[in-house]
Amino acid sequence: QVQLVESGGGLVQAGGSLRLSCAASGRTVSSYSMGWFRQAPGKEREFVASITWNSDNTYYSDSVKGRFTISRDNAKNTVYLQMNSLKPEDTAVYYCAAGGGRTLEAEFGAWGQGTQVTVSS
Repeated sequence: QVQLVESGGGLVQAGGSLRLSCAASGRTVSSYSMGWFRQAPGKEREFVASITWNSDNTYYSDSVKGRFTISRDNAKNTVYLQMNSLKPEDTAVYYCAAGGGRTLEAEFGAWGQGTQVTVSS
């Protein structure tokens, strides 16, 4: 069973940047798609970005396209989310997920505990 641990969250001013990391343990995730989702207070969890096992394809929600970049290092069993030009509406708990999916929560079977990202205006 794979365990996922996110890190890199924090408080940042609008326009700033953060880089989230998700380290996998227990088994390799090199054959899985990896994704990032987020949940803002009072809202449903939503898709942010995902990447295929070989990094050939990446997918982004419209709200983050052009600002966020997902990447992975299979040798380190780690996936990253570089977040630039952050906005207050990006404030949320960010979750890492592993699975066979692209954008749907149900397609990802393993989840981390989340890391808080707060963007001040």
